[in-house]
Amino acid sequence: MKTLSKKAKYALRALYYLTPHHGGGPVLISSISAAEKIPHKFLELILLQLRGKGLVESKKGKGGGYYLAKPPDQVTIGEVIRIIDGPLAPLPCASETAYRRCDECVDEKRCGTRMVMRQVRDAMAAILDHTTLADVHDKVKATEGEPDHSLMYYI
Repeated sequence: MKTLSKKAKYALRALYYLTPHHGGGPVLISSISAAEKIPHKFLELILLQLRGKGLVESKKGKGGGYYLAKPPDQVTIGEVIRIIDGPLAPLPCASETAYRRCDECVDEKRCGTRMVMRQVRDAMAAILDHTTLADVHDKVKATEGEPDHSLMYYI
């Protein structure tokens, strides 16, 4: 099964960081890098790729940095993942955006694996294409103040 790349995870974290700053001006790449613990050079490459696809903009010089090109409620998680990692489908024959017949396929119309992988792709797309940066921000904000039990050890 296809997993989310480190690059995609970093891209999402950078965009999550920019979300509450939307409309407040550019954010220094060094601030994003430090806050999200993303290697600076790697983050530069990621932000350039996102800028090339119209998700972020940049301003040079004093007061410069990066900012969201669109409101956070108009950027879906699915869009970001496709930009960074490509199609959501675990098989090329199950993809909506990058369809390709599998080399070893005998009968695509009756291929059980393709049928199941289309369902997987559709379920993933249903969630990722209907979840925005704003939705994630709101979910995270709703957990503020809750205790973190993830590293609690009991003897």
